[in-house]
Amino acid sequence: MDIVIFGGGNFSSQAWYVLTHDSPHRVAGFTVDGDYCTGERFHDLPMVPFEELERHFPPDRFVMLVSLGGRNINGLRASRYQAAKARGYSFVSYVASRAMVWPDLQIGENCMIFNGASVNPFAVIGNNCILLAGSHVSHHAVLEDHCFLAAHAVVAGGAKIGERCFLGLNSTIRDGVSVAPGCFIAAGAVVTTDTTENGVYMGMPAQRRDMPADQLEAF
Repeated sequence: MDIVIFGGGNFSSQAWYVLTHDSPHRVAGFTVDGDYCTGERFHDLPMVPFEELERHFPPDRFVMLVSLGGRNINGLRASRYQAAKARGYSFVSYVASRAMVWPDLQIGENCMIFNGASVNPFAVIGNNCILLAGSHVSHHAVLEDHCFLAAHAVVAGGAKIGERCFLGLNSTIRDGVSVAPGCFIAAGAVVTTDTTENGVYMGMPAQRRDMPADQLEAF
C-alpha cells in the first residue's frame, strides 16, 4: 500500500523510518501546509503542499498517515487528520512488531504504536492516537480520539482518557480515573482523581494549574 505522510519534521522522519523498515507499506511522499513546504524532497521523496495533495497523490490511489506530535495538545494533528478525511483520504495505522499487543487489538485509524509500548486485552484505542515507546494501556482502559502518550506513560485498568489529551513522560493515570477532554498531564504527574476539561495537571498527586491560553497553545 502506498502512503503519503503528513509532516516534515523529526516525528515524520521517524514515521518514514518505521514504515520503511517495519511494515508492508511503501512511503511514496510527504505533504505539509504550503507555507511550510520549503523544499521539493524529504528523505529523497517528493514533498508537496497539502493544498495541492490530490493533484500529486489522489485519494483513490494513496492512503495517508498524519504523523505529527502533540503540538497544541494534539490540536494540529487532529485538524489535519480531519481535513484529509474530509477530502476523501483513507488512513493506515502502524503497530510496531516489537510492541506488545494482542491479536484482537481494538485500534482506530491513523494511529501509531511504537516499539515497547503495550496494550492489554479489552483496552480500546480510538482514531489518531500515538503511543510512544514503553507506554502502557491496561485492561479495559479507553483512549478516545487524538490522544498522545509519551514514553512510559501509564494508563491503568478501566481508566478513560478523553479526546485530545496529552500524557507526558512517565505520567500515571490511576485505575478507574476519567481524564476529561483536552487535558495536558505533565511529565511525572500521578493523576489519582477525575480531571476537568482543558486542564494542565502537574505533581504527585496531580493538581490542576490554570494557564493563559497563549501558554496552553505552546504545549
